[in-house]
Amino acid sequence: MKLATRLSLPEAIGLSLAVVSPTTAASFNITLIVAAVGQAAPLTFAIGAIAMTLIALSFLAFTHRVAHAGSAYAYIAHTFGTTAGFVAGWTLLLTYLGFTTGFGALIGSFLSAALKGFGIDIGRGWIAIGAASLLLGWWFTMRDMRLAGRLMLAIEALALLAIGVLCIAILRAVHPTVAQTLATFTPSADFNGWRGIGFGMVFTILCFGGFEGAATLGEETINPRRNIPIALFGSVLSSALCLIFVAYCEVIGFGASGVHELAKAEAPLNDLALRYVSPGMAIGLDIAAATSCFSAILGGMAAMSRVLFALGRAGMSAKLAEVHAVHGTPGPALGLTALAIVIPFLVWAPFSGAGEYYSYTGTIGILALILIYISVGVAEVVEAVREKRSWWPLACGLGPVVLVWVLYCSVYPIPESPNNLWPYVTIIWVLSSWAIIKLRPAVTHAALPEYF
Repeated sequence: MKLATRLSLPEAIGLSLAVVSPTTAASFNITLIVAAVGQAAPLTFAIGAIAMTLIALSFLAFTHRVAHAGSAYAYIAHTFGTTAGFVAGWTLLLTYLGFTTGFGALIGSFLSAALKGFGIDIGRGWIAIGAASLLLGWWFTMRDMRLAGRLMLAIEALALLAIGVLCIAILRAVHPTVAQTLATFTPSADFNGWRGIGFGMVFTILCFGGFEGAATLGEETINPRRNIPIALFGSVLSSALCLIFVAYCEVIGFGASGVHELAKAEAPLNDLALRYVSPGMAIGLDIAAATSCFSAILGGMAAMSRVLFALGRAGMSAKLAEVHAVHGTPGPALGLTALAIVIPFLVWAPFSGAGEYYSYTGTIGILALILIYISVGVAEVVEAVREKRSWWPLACGLGPVVLVWVLYCSVYPIPESPNNLWPYVTIIWVLSSWAIIKLRPAVTHAALPEYF
């Protein structure tokens, strides 16, 4: 039984934007980048945007060739064979797992901050909120993806509108000089210059990571070879413009003397709203960030379940390849997805705290995704050479080169504990795919032609 084909362009865009979640990046991830690069966060986002645009070119090319729920799994299999494709698909699962379980923690954190604005302190109640949000996300994604897709797009649009209002208020109040602006696009010697930029790029890729999510809807989208590329490239460009601007406004809002304060802020938009607008705006932004995280949960669960469905259909498990008789969604794959996301949240998040849990799981997820991006970029270079296109291999090859540099900067110098552990977690996950191949050898010769 096949997945229901009934999604249009808005739903595809909604999924990609939901997984990218520029609102979450603006509300929390920017602090991770500022901790690595200081005032140069806008520069880091600009470089990241260029790298992601180059990687997006490879995904765009493959979406014209392949419409498949497995996304990178099918792309890599198309070029390098099904064994390599399975390893890529298994690695991609770690990305969506890490992202989505982390978003559950942030929902609890942001709603807890909003309630504090009303004088209500729920303490560790954020854990219950996060767990409930993950289960509610499973309920939505189990149903018609048209509803989930439109909901994701609407939530993200409203949240970004609220952030835009705050950014304008900051600029009107500060009136930044040319010198202040140039400082935000110059590597800081206090933060290891270009090496710091390279390390900060890991978190920048985290902010853009997931733009390829719409590719997992390739079998459910009407006219996928037109709508999926538009959704992917549109998500990258819109997120790039948004995040460069918001990062600039946040750095300007805190000022040069407040860089370390911004790096440690748990809710920077909340702090800026209190400083430049009103407590009401701060509460509204916390709620907007929480709803955006819920949108990201919908997107992450939808993407992970589609990849799991594709791997199941390829021979990993016939049960995972089943489709819900009413909703046309991958029901068993969604159920396993929900379990895989909720269990680490309940086991790990209560002991690490919301922000740290998201940072840890997001870093693991993005390290896996960088490997996927490099692989897809290399695969497209191979395809372009085969098709004898002159300049295209060079354009698509630049993205993997930049990401190899980012990967190097993320592991050397060795980060402080526990961040030094996450590359090993990623490697162990990737290597575990070979154990599954031994148990389910059918995945090494799965046929994909009817989905091309």
